[in-house]
Amino acid sequence: MKSRLIELKATLGSLSNARDKIKAMGAHKQGTYRQVDTYFNVQTGRLKLREIDGEPTSKLVYYEREDIPDLKMSDILILKIPDPDTLKAILQRSIGVKVTVTKQREIYQHQGTQIHLDNVEDLGTFIEFERPITDLPEDRETLKKLMEKLEIRPGDLITGSYSDLKTNG
Repeated sequence: MKSRLIELKATLGSLSNARDKIKAMGAHKQGTYRQVDTYFNVQTGRLKLREIDGEPTSKLVYYEREDIPDLKMSDILILKIPDPDTLKAILQRSIGVKVTVTKQREIYQHQGTQIHLDNVEDLGTFIEFERPITDLPEDRETLKKLMEKLEIRPGDLITGSYSDLKTNG
């Protein structure tokens, strides 16, 4: 699967506060999941194996995304993996593991935007928006309005990924 998204990631003071605001907007909760992302050493972009507790398959995800503290565009390739243990062993031996990120993620849908509330082990709490790009100016405006509704300030935005926060401390 291939997709292009516009997204943002921001620090969050309170998951319960954000959850209340998201529910008040009428967002639909998809579920809560424990995810383990193993990032591998690559020269460009990011490569991770995402394992979700209770799911029989995992996902190998390669993505390229701007590292800016703002709304950012991502090009993503995803492949379902029926045997994640073997693939992880192959990648670990051939290119090495950069870092592992474990999180509890609540996923909500709101008018075409996926909203994640994340409690990331050793890092804290965060909010993330992901929206497939259909009309870039309109999609940017939609995410900016969501930022306002959820009181996310520009100073709360994160530049990179959770893997960067873990490795750069």
